[in-house]
Amino acid sequence: MKRLFIRLAIVALLAAAWTFRAAPGTSALSSDGGQARTVPHATSQRAAGSAAPAAAGEFDLAPLARLDQVIGDAIEAKLLPGAVVLIGRDDEVVYRKVFGRRALEPAVEPMTADTIFDLASLTKVVATTTSMMMLIEEGRIRLTDRVSVHIPEFGRHGKQAVTIRHLFTHTSGLRPDLDLADMWTGYETAIERATEEVLTHPPGQRFVYSDINFFLLGEIVRRVSGLPLDRFAAERIFQPLGMRDTTFNPPAALAPRIAPTERCTQFGWPCDGAGATVLRGVVHDPTARRMGGVAGHAGLFSTADDLSIFCRMLLSGGRVGAARVLSPLSVLKMTTRATPPEQPNVRGLGWDIDSTYSSNRGELLPVGAVGHTGWTGTSIVVDPLTRTYVVFLSNRVHPDGKGDVTPLRARVATIVASAIRPADSDRELRAATWSGRDFTAGAGAVPASPPEPVMSGIDVLVAEGFRSLAGRRVGLVTNHTGRSRSGVSTIDLFHAAKGLSLVALFSPEHGIRGNLDEDVAPDRDQKTGLPIHSLYGKTRRPTDEMLQGIDTLVFDVQDVGVRFYTYTTTMAYLMEEAARHKLRVVVLDRPNPINGYQIEGPTIAKEDLSFVAYFPMPIRHGMTLGELAQLFNGENRIGADLAVVAMRNWRRDAWFDETLQPWVNPSPNMRNLNEATLYPGIGAIEGTNISVGRGTDTPFEQLGAPWIDGPTLARELLARRLPGIRFYPVTFTPASSKYAGEVCQGVFMVVTDREALRPVRVGAEIASALVGLYPNQYRLEPARTLFGPPPLLARLQAGEDPAAVAASWAADESRWRLLRAKYLLYR
Repeated sequence: MKRLFIRLAIVALLAAAWTFRAAPGTSALSSDGGQARTVPHATSQRAAGSAAPAAAGEFDLAPLARLDQVIGDAIEAKLLPGAVVLIGRDDEVVYRKVFGRRALEPAVEPMTADTIFDLASLTKVVATTTSMMMLIEEGRIRLTDRVSVHIPEFGRHGKQAVTIRHLFTHTSGLRPDLDLADMWTGYETAIERATEEVLTHPPGQRFVYSDINFFLLGEIVRRVSGLPLDRFAAERIFQPLGMRDTTFNPPAALAPRIAPTERCTQFGWPCDGAGATVLRGVVHDPTARRMGGVAGHAGLFSTADDLSIFCRMLLSGGRVGAARVLSPLSVLKMTTRATPPEQPNVRGLGWDIDSTYSSNRGELLPVGAVGHTGWTGTSIVVDPLTRTYVVFLSNRVHPDGKGDVTPLRARVATIVASAIRPADSDRELRAATWSGRDFTAGAGAVPASPPEPVMSGIDVLVAEGFRSLAGRRVGLVTNHTGRSRSGVSTIDLFHAAKGLSLVALFSPEHGIRGNLDEDVAPDRDQKTGLPIHSLYGKTRRPTDEMLQGIDTLVFDVQDVGVRFYTYTTTMAYLMEEAARHKLRVVVLDRPNPINGYQIEGPTIAKEDLSFVAYFPMPIRHGMTLGELAQLFNGENRIGADLAVVAMRNWRRDAWFDETLQPWVNPSPNMRNLNEATLYPGIGAIEGTNISVGRGTDTPFEQLGAPWIDGPTLARELLARRLPGIRFYPVTFTPASSKYAGEVCQGVFMVVTDREALRPVRVGAEIASALVGLYPNQYRLEPARTLFGPPPLLARLQAGEDPAAVAASWAADESRWRLLRAKYLLYR
């Protein structure tokens, strides 16, 4: 009984944290018009829908005068055209002020307090999360429900384990958004594409902010309630609360009050190109726009006053006046930690608590304050400890998408926090709140346990005693990378295995020992006495003579996850010849060292297929060799008798350093994981007239040429602010390969965030920079063999923005994701 009493007391205290008492007050500020200005009021302003007078508590309005300066400076710096800021405490609006302009194009318009803004991702918490919590309260949905319970087709491609909680907390394993380069439209099309997604990592493992998560939640609202999200939210949330200006797809009559966003074509992204017009009353988010303006992640429009009502609803435990939309425990549930203890990004159900997206909380509001931001320049933050909320609404993307209010929102919240003076009567509440609520959940996160060591295909085969090869006469295709985790070569393991006969060895490019950068000659293995047939010499396919006495071909070579790495083609040719000779093929799978979920780059044209491009796929393909073998066999209808010995303990999101496998250079110039990480982009432009560091100690980590000025190139590349990489000037002299013996200037590349890095984009940016700086020296055309089709290179040669060029290959990436899905072996 004692334990039960304590638990009930804690629940009561937590619920009380969201049902705040009124405190003695002061006055409110209100303003209306174009430039920042104040219309003084002698009395405090009571928010609409309140039952009885209340004051603002110990809220010192003097520090808020600093908002004029910080917001004014940001407007002057063209970081935003204007804003509306509203601050409330309990039921009191203590500050409301407008700044700058609502519109700059096609005509200048002053900002007004009743301006309607495109809320962007605030849709997630205001409309979608609240709607879902209502359905949860009604027992129609559970957080532990698998998504496929409500959207059955979502369960395909290994997504059966994804739950509602995973969608809420952005830990589903889904990508941030659908591909936009492929010109799809339609709500149903978006849902269909989401169901065809393949997870980038197992659910519950990592936080990746994803719009797909929330438009799926919006679809669940539709399927469970029978009403589309916009109707459900209007009837169950906005109308009862009196949020009269909050809606999806606002009617034309409201257009004069709507803050315009960016110049954009109807469905295009990025927002540029012929036919672009300023969006006004049409959702800015491209995915929501293609979905018809109603989506769970974006599409809602509202005003500062309406959002003030919503924030008061949260602070009052789910009600405003006589209207209740949520229970106090529902509010508590969605605003307390819902992510695992080991996850450093602390999220509630939809709401942000303490993550990389929490900058709008500022420097002083406690971690327990919850909030959310919107891409267009909007944010709300609600603090149960001080009973304060801040609504910041701007259209920072107007007119050209170049505005930025991320630092500004933080400064505004910090200034607001500095004005809070809790009354003596708040002390008891503060103590109860801090003791019951896990405000510091993100500070002492439990470190993740070390990963289980990955067992490669050869490790699995050894553990199984080679049973699957019993009685077989084997031809083994391998090289120095064919090793078990303990370091024993695959050749030695096969030679010593009982129950099978090792007949011959086959060598891919770089030779059986991986030390050649030239054609490989036939040889004989000194230890076993077996013949070594070359598959990188006079022939690149096994001949009839080579296959004499063999009934099974085994392939065990470490790949690097890039289209033009020749081990992939060697494996495919092997399968083709095995099918012709009716031999069995066994692929011993190994990790993709640069992970198995990130896909990047253009698909090469069919007419350009070659030994360095066996199949039309993006440069960074995100598959293992075992998975590729299955895809080649199926898509090219090879018809090989194929078996893949799958790895154990490998995850799609794992990099090589997370496998606990020993690194063995896959080729002479692939010496570490950093080089492998950069290789998709640097290798793609290696065919041009630059050195990529071959003949030095750090190939693919540096590049240059005798005609390049290193500091100039470094300055140009740093100015492009590419994510995940830095550059500094270097001088080097290759001992071999291109420009051997010549002094080259160029840049060294430092990977600062491998998850954010897009190496193929980096290759395109480097090529673009060289075209611009050295138009008479740099020759981009030879990149066709490795990089992609001539039209793509022609766009870079013509000086087109590499970002636009990179966006154009998103359709190739999307088609590849769908094609490869049925051949994936790992989650």
